[in-house]
Amino acid sequence: MPDTVWYVAYGSNMHAARLAWYIGGGCPPGGRRTYPGCRDPRPPSRSAPVWLPGGIYFAGESRAWTGGMAFYDPQLPGEAAARAYLVTIEQFTDIAAQEMYRPTGDTADLVPATGAAIDAAVADGRATLGPGRYETLICPGRRAGVPLLTFTAPEPASAVRCRPPAPAYLGMIARGLRESHGWPAERIADYLAQRPGVADGWPPDAVTTLVADALSAD
Repeated sequence: MPDTVWYVAYGSNMHAARLAWYIGGGCPPGGRRTYPGCRDPRPPSRSAPVWLPGGIYFAGESRAWTGGMAFYDPQLPGEAAARAYLVTIEQFTDIAAQEMYRPTGDTADLVPATGAAIDAAVADGRATLGPGRYETLICPGRRAGVPLLTFTAPEPASAVRCRPPAPAYLGMIARGLRESHGWPAERIADYLAQRPGVADGWPPDAVTTLVADALSAD
């Protein structure tokens, strides 16, 4: 394993300011959760827009936002827009631990070692640590020879009841899409309106209005 990996965000962490709370720690303005942050608080050395085979869906109940959470399903048709951040292995494991609601540093089953989850995900494309949210690691490939790694739920979209996300959460994802991919509001709204959980919970015109409001406030 190299010393760095690409952490691939497909939800609110596509917005760099949002990811910064996972790295530096603290409670975002208006947030419901205080993040311990990474042991290494340096920002990612670079980022890049990427596409993942499959799609995202919204399900469950977010403790930070309320409403459905974004999950990645490689089995969905199409492609998922995402953003890759080049971080150290330690930073990736600390970000993952916070998403899994584990203490920062509780990464014994994540760190590269014989049988560890990161090694297994890179070798096999997938590794599951447990049944909880974001406890399944996915390696969709490499970029410039460095592994791309993300985390998601163990179940595909077809096996769960999708749930619409909260407006603030969907707005943060919209801001992340513009920041990383440079899309205009119309393309962002069209993309989000088609995601499972949004498509059956948000009227298209409501998504359009939310995206416009979110981008104007950024």
